[in-house]
Amino acid sequence: MGLLKRFGYYLIGLSLGSVLVLFIWKSKNVAFPYGPDARTLSSIRKKQLIYAEDVKGMMSKIQIDTSAIQKLLTQGDVDFGKSKPRLTPCAEYLISGIHAKKTINMYVKRCDSTALIERMWLED
Repeated sequence: MGLLKRFGYYLIGLSLGSVLVLFIWKSKNVAFPYGPDARTLSSIRKKQLIYAEDVKGMMSKIQIDTSAIQKLLTQGDVDFGKSKPRLTPCAEYLISGIHAKKTINMYVKRCDSTALIERMWLED
């Protein structure tokens, strides 16, 4: 069997295997949060979200709802320089993201079973 024929069989098998794995993982809704931002945001999203009273007032003031908060917790950036990830019992994170062409910052406390959005403000 020639080298070119072997390479062709290899590519066919690789592509069929890749399609099969992709199909299986898509049906299971598997995510691979490898970076520190993605891991942190993923762990916050999995917990029960609690909004402080100041945050609820700010949400109504800037006309943002909980689905927009979820989007910020999916696509936002964690500023680890201004965060306290090793604080016990609840780590504290500064998360910023863009919604409706405005930069929104949130200060989140991540505990064992809950995540408290403690403060929220618009960046100037």
